[in-house]
Amino acid sequence: MLFSKLLPKEGNFFDLFNQHADRIVEAAQAFERLVDNYADPQARTRYNQEVDNAERAADRVTAEVNRLIHTTFITPIDREQIHGLINLMDDVADLLQDSAETMALYDIHHMTEEIKRLSDLAVKCCQRVQAAVRLLGKIAEQNVAEAALKTCEEIDQLESDADRVMRAAMSKLFREEPDVREVIKLKAIYELLETVTDKCEAVATQIEGIVLENS
Repeated sequence: MLFSKLLPKEGNFFDLFNQHADRIVEAAQAFERLVDNYADPQARTRYNQEVDNAERAADRVTAEVNRLIHTTFITPIDREQIHGLINLMDDVADLLQDSAETMALYDIHHMTEEIKRLSDLAVKCCQRVQAAVRLLGKIAEQNVAEAALKTCEEIDQLESDADRVMRAAMSKLFREEPDVREVIKLKAIYELLETVTDKCEAVATQIEGIVLENS
């Protein structure tokens, strides 16, 4: 299938996927800066706002993609694939916002090393999602399709790394934290951040399906 011949005149889905992936990376990087500068209340407010702004921008892209699905006669890939991909990507942005909001709502006072490690893995996962998405418009080319699948494998590996960090974090938390309230708070943050990487893996699985069916 030659994607260039199938691109709809009414809108370019691949450009919109790229825009959304860029917003995901912006949200992830803002969240990591939030974690790194958490002791500074002004910086905390600024980076929380940056996460929120990126998530809202991602929502607008998602809405536009879903609108185009219903108004475009010919789509470059299956409509269900488009719908599934953009909504999984939007879940990533939502989870990053949820993580930032939960830290504020739970009045977390300090960042643990485990939060920092999970944040770093979340950023790396989001960056690999961005890289994989950028390849979608050219997956009719064999080398591009192979590169997209390799990038998805990298996302899978990062998600596995996050699983290991999560398990170690939980073990340490229940063994060493005497304050039950802190256990509850930190457990929720760890779970949200690990779910970010889970959802990135779901995006990778969706991209793998698109590549295998359309390359």
